[in-house]
Parts: sequence; structure tokens; C-alpha cells
Amino acid sequence: MEITPPQCRAARALLNWSQSQLEDASKVAKKTIADFEREARAPYPRTLSAIRSALEAAGVEFIAENGSGAGVRLRKIK
Repeated sequence: MEITPPQCRAARALLNWSQSQLEDASKVAKKTIADFEREARAPYPRTLSAIRSALEAAGVEFIAENGSGAGVRLRKIK
């Protein structure tokens, strides 16, 4: 599943992360993250994968489009 710009913004909000914090966690340039989030350009698939992996490692779960829209949530801590 490919993440969307709104999912990326929402995931950062759930974690209370800045774009700089996501940059540090994903090793993706802040400008690339900013451009993606404002839908100025689509990053390469490997770049999106790095962003998604960093957010998932921090506890975010991505919810696929199911007719009601794609979303994000925090993983339940056991």
C-alpha cells in the first residue's frame, strides 16, 4: 500500500513529530517530505517506503482505502 500525503501529515501529528524528526528517522530530506506532504511532487517508491517504515517503526499503522477513505492510527501497546 502506498501512503498518501494526508496520511503522512496525520501520522506525524499522531506522533507529534516535526518534518525534521521524520527526516532524522527516515533519512529522507526534509524538502522531499515537505514537497510530498503538500503534493508538490511524488517521491520515488523507495523514498515513500523509507518514510512509511520510519513511521511504522514509531508505532503508526496505515489503514488502506476501504470505501471510507485511507487513514492512520497508533498501534495498540500490549
